[in-house]
Amino acid sequence: MRGRGDVTIVGYLSDDALAAEYRNADALVYPSIYEGFGLPVLEAMACGTPVITSTGGSLPEVAGDAAELVDPYDVEGLARAIIKVATQPDYAAGLQARGLARASEFTWDRSARRHLEVYQELAG
Repeated sequence: MRGRGDVTIVGYLSDDALAAEYRNADALVYPSIYEGFGLPVLEAMACGTPVITSTGGSLPEVAGDAAELVDPYDVEGLARAIIKVATQPDYAAGLQARGLARASEFTWDRSARRHLEVYQELAG
């Protein structure tokens, strides 16, 4: 691990170590400019971590109402969101509860069934 001030670059983490990092975090701040799906958002939610993420790409659809959404180019808005989650325990707890519920909607079984439905629709 290399550290620079308050930032630590950890490199690869096993699934268990990553889950522990999510659980120990005050929030996941994920201001992605473009995201194909947003798996880290769901991973953090599944670990009970409040999420602050972007208004762009697929992230609003993935996060639903379970995350604080911010324009990734709005630095002041991002700072306000971080301060809000850090200083309002009830708000952070609400994000945590909605995040756990939201993450539970995304299962491999549900995904496989939905893919099968799409393939069946396409096949006629």
